[in-house]
Amino acid sequence: MRLFFIILFISLSRFSFARTIVAGHGQQVTTLSKAVNLANDGDTILLKNGVYLEGNILINKSITLIGEGNSILDGNNKTELLTITGRNITIKKIILQNAGYSAMNDFAAIKVIDATGIVLEENKILHAYFAIHVSNTTYCTIRNNSIIGNPRSEQLTGNGIHLWKSAHALIENNKVQGHRDGIYFEFVTQSEIRNNLSEKNIRYGLHFMFSHDDHYIGNTFRKNGAGVAVMFSKRVRMENNTFEENWGASAYGILLKEITDSYITHNIFLKNTAGIYMEGTSRIEIAQNEFNYNGWAIKVQASCDDNTFHNNNFHGNSFDVATNGTMMLNKFYNNYWDKYEGYDLNRDGLGDVPYHPVSMYAMVVEQNPTTLMLMRSFIVSLLDKAEKAIPSLTPADLVDEKPLIKPGKL
Repeated sequence: MRLFFIILFISLSRFSFARTIVAGHGQQVTTLSKAVNLANDGDTILLKNGVYLEGNILINKSITLIGEGNSILDGNNKTELLTITGRNITIKKIILQNAGYSAMNDFAAIKVIDATGIVLEENKILHAYFAIHVSNTTYCTIRNNSIIGNPRSEQLTGNGIHLWKSAHALIENNKVQGHRDGIYFEFVTQSEIRNNLSEKNIRYGLHFMFSHDDHYIGNTFRKNGAGVAVMFSKRVRMENNTFEENWGASAYGILLKEITDSYITHNIFLKNTAGIYMEGTSRIEIAQNEFNYNGWAIKVQASCDDNTFHNNNFHGNSFDVATNGTMMLNKFYNNYWDKYEGYDLNRDGLGDVPYHPVSMYAMVVEQNPTTLMLMRSFIVSLLDKAEKAIPSLTPADLVDEKPLIKPGKL
């Protein structure tokens, strides 16, 4: 019993001694760096409105830093702004701008190293090389931040939110634009990317490598240079995302390269050069997605096998499916195709005639891209009609045996 009261007294003492340090212009503590030096674990620093040019500030104590709404840390295009290491640190409502650039180091507005229990929320980051750079960290939450870069080239622009060798991260409700990759994951496990907007980035809205058991849901990836790339990963769930207007010679809604045992469901692919481009993928379930007005809805390379496509809706795409091989080791069933011309005599909602989504012209274009100039010509229509009557060049096994007559509800 005595031990219990001693522990309770220590806990209450620690709580009662937690302070709020008001720092900034016109205060007794005039700078943020002084406030951090004075702070103890559990303290809160309230940074008053104003511009602070203090270089790179190290925070290695369990404290909370909160801005008033116009509290600005400015790197003068020379330095990083905040370096965070340790446990249970929160940065909130701070504006960080003009962090420096380094060709040798990944300079960032906020750099998190060897940490756990970090919360970065409601901050605004402007004109940084890397905006938020996280490495070797667990349980990091990055939420409700606005990140706007100054895009130049891939070599001179870093990533918006960059995670390396981390676990149990939550990236939620952020807006990222104008960086090399909007969100970048490498060796990141058991983490979630939720309800973010990543747009107008030089390369990828999301770049995902060697990262297993992750989930991204409800995000919008719009008008990025090459779309989204998910590579060399396992057990990834991609749900309720929107991939739209990712146009370009090498652009796609999403590139899947060497990934396995994953799910792509309830997504919208709208006006991309290619909705999904698949290479070296296995055991992926692609179900209940909308593919609308893309150049190619899906491009499945011959290196893909044991993938399942079902209950998707295809509408207004120039090509529904394209492949570079003649053997098909993937399965299509119960999809809606707006180009399907079959019938449903027994009215069970499924077509009585199988549908071959790869047209002869799609095969020709795959081998000779310059033939795209003939796309709206009369001869292309004749080729496709002839192929339907006497199939010869298109993969015989790439077929939806029971296509939906009406679009499915997703």
